[in-house]
Amino acid sequence: MADKSLSTMKGVSARDRKMIAETEAMMGPEPDEMGFAKNLFWGRFRDDLVFPYPQESKAEREKCDALLEELEAYLRNEHPAILIDQEEYIPEWALDRLFEIGVMGMTIPEEYGGLGLGVTSYNRVLELIGSYCSSTAVVVSAHQSIGCKAIMLFGTDAQKERYLPKVAREYLSGFCLSEPQVGSDAAGQETRCELSEDGTHYILNGEKKWTTSGALAGLFTVMAKQRLEHPETGEVKDGVTALICTPDMEGVDIFEKNRSKTGIRGTWQARIRLTDVKVPVENRLHKEGKGLNVALTCLNFGRCTLSAGVSGAARRAMNQATKWVQTRYQFGRPLADFELVQERIAKAAAITYAMDAMLYMMTGMLDRGDTDIMVETAMTKVFCSERGWEVIDDAMEIMGGEGYVTENEFERLWRDNRIHRIVEGSNEVMQSFIFAYGGRQLAQQMISIQDALLWDADESIGDNITRMIDNGTNPAILSRALPLGAQLFLGVKPSAPQVGPVHPTLERYADRLGSLTQLHSHYFKLVSKWEREKIVSHQTQQARVADNAIYLWALTCSLSKMDHQLRQGAHGIEFERDQAAFEHLFDLLEHRIRINCGAMRNNPDDSMRKAAEAARRHNDTLPNSDFYIHESSPVAAGTGKTPDLEHIKTFPGDDKETSSAETHGDGAPADAEATVEAANGAKTATAKKK
Repeated sequence: MADKSLSTMKGVSARDRKMIAETEAMMGPEPDEMGFAKNLFWGRFRDDLVFPYPQESKAEREKCDALLEELEAYLRNEHPAILIDQEEYIPEWALDRLFEIGVMGMTIPEEYGGLGLGVTSYNRVLELIGSYCSSTAVVVSAHQSIGCKAIMLFGTDAQKERYLPKVAREYLSGFCLSEPQVGSDAAGQETRCELSEDGTHYILNGEKKWTTSGALAGLFTVMAKQRLEHPETGEVKDGVTALICTPDMEGVDIFEKNRSKTGIRGTWQARIRLTDVKVPVENRLHKEGKGLNVALTCLNFGRCTLSAGVSGAARRAMNQATKWVQTRYQFGRPLADFELVQERIAKAAAITYAMDAMLYMMTGMLDRGDTDIMVETAMTKVFCSERGWEVIDDAMEIMGGEGYVTENEFERLWRDNRIHRIVEGSNEVMQSFIFAYGGRQLAQQMISIQDALLWDADESIGDNITRMIDNGTNPAILSRALPLGAQLFLGVKPSAPQVGPVHPTLERYADRLGSLTQLHSHYFKLVSKWEREKIVSHQTQQARVADNAIYLWALTCSLSKMDHQLRQGAHGIEFERDQAAFEHLFDLLEHRIRINCGAMRNNPDDSMRKAAEAARRHNDTLPNSDFYIHESSPVAAGTGKTPDLEHIKTFPGDDKETSSAETHGDGAPADAEATVEAANGAKTATAKKK
């Protein structure tokens, strides 16, 4: 019995069926070996993938330690973090210093002018930068994790020799995936390319949005749709192809360099128009139609470095806020004496311990070349961005008004790290992805069993009886169906998996983790039974299951890290903090897992859907002209409120006639232009000269 696609489920709308089919095509076939996270959905625990806790070599660590020492001296004494935030740019000299130190090429092989460091070392560096300046962390991450990562992973020898020395030592790189109509829907590219008649180049047309450092970059990795013909069947369909472009190619127009933002204000996100750009065929990355493989692989690295930046910021927030409440007195006693403040301190210690454990478990997997890790990187990104923000926001709360003022620098940390729940795949999209892709193979088997043995109203009585008898006497089908039926209808659950071996003092935590893994798998099956085809659209249920998987991943990584610390003989006051944080983490996340399981059966979802529908109907009565409407809305583009840019800094492109952000409201040139050119003109010129 072959397992069926989720798009074959009965009762699924045509729109959802199309979405599922397109997503499954985008993700491609399952890897040969199922990764750790997917096994959790089956109630299995792959000890061999998470124990022992991964460690880099002594030589690698020493090399990274030396880089960190030099980098921290620069960040502490020279880096203009306040200026970057206030003036909304990173000065030319600051970028040059990072190139000089080697930060911008730290993962690029030494033969191409880089430092040749691994993913773990790279994220240690990003964590440090994130604790000082999130804008700089984002620029470094966008450059190496996605901007030029595709060349490192998929480039030909000639491409590597041509471009890697430049991005290691001279100029930034950009990653062009998002568009006005494309965010998390990576497969929905509207930018298109076609091979020229003589086969020497691709002709590229479209528009890209949110390209970090695009106005400063010397090269872009561009994703574009291409019509492709199957060599055997002759079938023609769209695929996505990845191309290397440079800003000096004719037809490349950076018509908006940046937009003023709430946080990470020193980063620049460009809008790029591509008009009949001729890209040589030797600039294609990987194979035609395999561009999404390139993009999704790069995003694994981007989600890690994003997590590293947040981890550094969350740890700084925890330490700053804890110092504050230890020394700030009210009612004749320090704020830290009050239990509600202690609750926030304890949670911060537990969450930051888990963030660190998850991040470096993930980088260890990447360093050793694990293949089926896309769910794990998504889970790490969601936990670090969501729970890390929780730590930072709690710190703001207990610092009170002093946390909110500019001079203490904390409000910048708070503003800068809110973005991470939105980028690299919004957390809502990631929750649905974790649910669907993490549990896809188990769900496919469940659908196949259901189709084989249950009554189908669309079939005749005779066909139903024949099918059910034939399948009901098939040993292969029964071997899968009977245990599942016993679990779902009789409550006979498989035994909890064994976790470990672990340090003797951690055995009770290993047992708890095994029981929670069993619980997660059981409730995934139950909620699939309760919701049936509605699970496709009931994303609140998906999110509860996904969050439980995320919490299990956090507990797994933390258990492995604590096991490593104990086996290494860790001791002292810092370890005592870690141990207490670890113990609280288990209590905290187990509590959240059990609440989620209860909410899968008893929840306010029905009234939520009714309230949302009523609110939407009322909103339809309000005039669009009073509200901001997305520029590419298929139903309301051009009908919304026009933004007032009179007092907002703008960053027009080089082509003044086509720039949508050229002037202030009174028609005067944007005051940012002079500042921008002075700060970054040399870098832009260098990039365009190449």
